[in-house]
Amino acid sequence: MTNQSHTSSAAPADTTTSVTVLGLGAMGQALAGAFLDAGHPTTVWNRTPGKGEDLVARGATRAATAGDAVRASDLVVVCLYDYDVSRAVLGPIAADLSGRVLVNLTSDTPERSREAAAWAAEQGIDYLDGAIMVPVTVIGTADALLFHSGPKSVYERHASTLKALGGNTVHLGEDHGLAAVYDNALLDFFWTSMSGLVHAFALAGADGVKGADLAPYLSALLSIFPPAIESTAIEVDSGEYPGEQAPLVTEAANVDHIIHASEHRGLDVESLNGIKAVLDRAIAKGHGADGWTAIIESVRAPEPAH
Repeated sequence: MTNQSHTSSAAPADTTTSVTVLGLGAMGQALAGAFLDAGHPTTVWNRTPGKGEDLVARGATRAATAGDAVRASDLVVVCLYDYDVSRAVLGPIAADLSGRVLVNLTSDTPERSREAAAWAAEQGIDYLDGAIMVPVTVIGTADALLFHSGPKSVYERHASTLKALGGNTVHLGEDHGLAAVYDNALLDFFWTSMSGLVHAFALAGADGVKGADLAPYLSALLSIFPPAIESTAIEVDSGEYPGEQAPLVTEAANVDHIIHASEHRGLDVESLNGIKAVLDRAIAKGHGADGWTAIIESVRAPEPAH
């Protein structure tokens, strides 16, 4: 069980904490800009020159080296391509990071997050792992969702500063991998949903239906998702998958219809075949009369690779 806590929106902003941002891609620049907007002395550094000119114009200090950047601040925020890159940047300056709080907002896997935390502990670095769940344009707003995981005492030390990045800032628990767990799970849902959305437009479009004509009905369909998410969570946690209204055997036939229609129109059906394969395995396991959620039994125990 996780120990989730939100930063209070009523907490007064602490503008005395100095912040360094390592990595000035689009997201890194947005993070640094949010810290500047909140009044924090902000130092920036990027592996390649030519980025962050507007940040400097707004008052940020550009450091010549990563070590200089780290030594300038109490709180160091990293936003780089992946953990290989962040390790390459942070490894040589571990001594400079000692005694400071390092917040890694680089996306990767829970395993990489825990490995990074173990490395930080060996170096005497207070470490938080994090995940950004919103696009660049939302950073710094009340709606921006960011996850953090790691020692709660470390998080609380800089919670008011981190809240400059988003009003919906959540500490998930002591396990450093939790932010990546939530990140991966939410993005799993997002990307598979977006893939289905694009496929739906392609399927309707093959018969001359414009995306703009289909869109209102897709939007209306979204109203079923909040209750479906809640009920599915209960079912996967309990292991009970009621299927009286829509058993898997019926749903499998529905997916077959979509596959056949898509194939007839020359569309790619790889993702749909994957869904059908998971359905078929669940039915073979004896879940034909259960509801859709029973496919989790196939997801948890996929067929071995041949």
